[in-house]
Amino acid sequence: MPEAARREGWLRRRFRSRRFVVRDTSMIPTLAPGDRLLVDPRPVKVGSFRVGDVVVLKDPEDRARLLVKRVAARDDPPGTVRVQGDARSDSRDSRVFGPIPHGSLVGVVWYRYLPTDRRGRVGPETGDRFRNR
Repeated sequence: MPEAARREGWLRRRFRSRRFVVRDTSMIPTLAPGDRLLVDPRPVKVGSFRVGDVVVLKDPEDRARLLVKRVAARDDPPGTVRVQGDARSDSRDSRVFGPIPHGSLVGVVWYRYLPTDRRGRVGPETGDRFRNR
């Protein structure tokens, strides 16, 4: 892909993204409290998110609160997903509240912009079970 087209795609994705701040330790080592993220809602809207993606979702026990977790499984016929934190012992996730409907997903995390020393893409290949290839 030509550099100009790649840059245009990155800018388009950047402008449609929402910002999110990590508040808890459930995604360590992938994400830490205070990390600032860009969250793209498009993959959720078109159903193109995958197992392994890091997502932001509405907390099923407090809809005003947002959580960040990794998609552990998809069950497309009933329209649900199971999510887990990377720090399994420190995570309240689908093991506690069960599968969640696709409609509870806000978007897919794709970029950490702060802190600057950890800036970069976030995706299925990050985390303790999904090491960089």
